[in-house]
Amino acid sequence: MGKKEKYDLTISHYTKIIKSNPKDYRAYNNRGNAFQLKGHYDLSINDYNKSIELNPKFDLPYINGGNAYQKKGQYDLSINDYNKAIELNPGNIMAYNNRGFIFILIGKFEETEKDIQKALELNPDNIFALNSMSELYAAKNDPAEACKWLSKAIEKGYINWNYIKTSKTYTTIRNSSCFKTIIFGK
Repeated sequence: MGKKEKYDLTISHYTKIIKSNPKDYRAYNNRGNAFQLKGHYDLSINDYNKSIELNPKFDLPYINGGNAYQKKGQYDLSINDYNKAIELNPGNIMAYNNRGFIFILIGKFEETEKDIQKALELNPDNIFALNSMSELYAAKNDPAEACKWLSKAIEKGYINWNYIKTSKTYTTIRNSSCFKTIIFGK
């Protein structure tokens, strides 16, 4: 069974749960995740909004909605969702990290650094925040600092090699010797 079939099966599963219990806010959130993985961002956002309507204190659909808006290039809406997730749960590392990433994309590097520092304050070993700090320095065209943070992320377990090799955020340092060493070895 391929990924597409698994996502379809997941969507079908959560649709049945929703039919039997239309107030199951977690089922809407989870079905929204499956829609998002299939690239159906509008459907995922609809499900996240329904989850929020049913339980306005549940922070996950705000994070997931922020991710979907980011993939659609709707950065203001993405930031709004991450802001709401942080308001509901000030200890949510993912919300700080993901909002920081959006700030990289729109060139607000001071805001990025504040958010990523907050995520690392909450968990200094968070591999996603360590990688985001690397992406910040790559965006600032500082290969040495970017490679230092990327090495820390990898040392702590970050292994998304495809992302590292293809992400636009690493474009400015892709030809640096330290980046090539990380990717291809010595």
